Amino acid sequence: MLKKILKSYDYTLIIAVALLAVFGLIMVFSASMVTAVQIYDQDSDFFYNKQKLNLIISGIVFVFVALFPYKAMQSNKFLVPMVFLSLFGLIALFIFGKVAGGAMSWFEIGKRSLQPAEFVKLSVIIYLAAVYAKKQPYINEFNKGVLPPLAYLILAVILVAVQPDFGSAMIILLVAGAVIFTSGMNFKNIFKLGLFGVLLAAPFILLLKDKIFAPYRMGRVEAFRDPFGSEFGYQLSNSYIALGAGGLKGLGLGESIQKLGYLPEAHTDFIMAVIAEELGAFGVGFVILLLGYIVLRGIFISLKCKDAFGSLLAIGISAMIGIQAFINLAGISGVIPLTGVTLPFISYGGSSLLQLSIAMGILVNVSMFVNYEKKYKHKHEEANPESVDMASEKTFSIHK
Repeated sequence: MLKKILKSYDYTLIIAVALLAVFGLIMVFSASMVTAVQIYDQDSDFFYNKQKLNLIISGIVFVFVALFPYKAMQSNKFLVPMVFLSLFGLIALFIFGKVAGGAMSWFEIGKRSLQPAEFVKLSVIIYLAAVYAKKQPYINEFNKGVLPPLAYLILAVILVAVQPDFGSAMIILLVAGAVIFTSGMNFKNIFKLGLFGVLLAAPFILLLKDKIFAPYRMGRVEAFRDPFGSEFGYQLSNSYIALGAGGLKGLGLGESIQKLGYLPEAHTDFIMAVIAEELGAFGVGFVILLLGYIVLRGIFISLKCKDAFGSLLAIGISAMIGIQAFINLAGISGVIPLTGVTLPFISYGGSSLLQLSIAMGILVNVSMFVNYEKKYKHKHEEANPESVDMASEKTFSIHK
């Protein structure tokens, strides 16, 4: 039994995640060595050592979650504490949180920090996937099947937005939209939800207009329109220089010029600019190829999974990684205004890496169940058709 389970794991997906995480660790060291010395007065390997510890912890958590049956997450014994803890964490920020970058988004725990919004992204996916999977028999009854699960989503988005962290709030909404869109409800109800969202957002935008339209946020829009002519375009302009300097092969690992104080915090949101400068189009292509594989593999798992909960989990996790990667890459290349979103598995950050490791552990576990049923359950059914009929009758009688 154990041997069959181990054979059913998706090792290509595991390898893709491992390659990205290790590559990210290398690039964090390269991108942060000057910043660690000049800005933080630390050794050149300061951020590297912290990220290495983050990677070790995240790897252990990934293994544990990959072995944990995902179907247990659908029970109220799991969902209720998860929802309570995620909301409690967001509310507690306003009392115990640390202000950084103009937002109160982190808890400072010793020498480390924790960002609750990262884990709320995953909590929303698990909650919506679980509830909408249970509501499949009446998924198109708007007042009974569609609206009730959105109370948690709305409250979570509001608490994240008022920090203010509009980048994370936007990702949560987009990822929730992907889960809702694929949940099985008809387009009529999806349209109603969109209209409901607009009506709900209008007073909220008016209430937070000072934060939403703050000078530095409008400066990002101005920089997007004219990065070299705007006083707010310094970071984006240097990102352009880094992206263009690398060419096809790059300047060589560790040879970036922009990380020498020209590109602030190059190991976080702008790490891809350093990758492009040092490793060229080959380095950028390597990252995009692996991220694309993970996203497409997740969609494939979702399509193959016969369990509604597992299918929605897979699509939600894939959407989260794909959306976050797109926002980061589009931001540093000037396709959209900057939002301060990290690049999955690559950028420095313990909370992000830990949350992504949990998410990928869940996805790998869903994939294992899909492969196990395909390889072994199907063979058992062909070999023992009578036992399958008896099991079906028993299941039906219990359900009835």
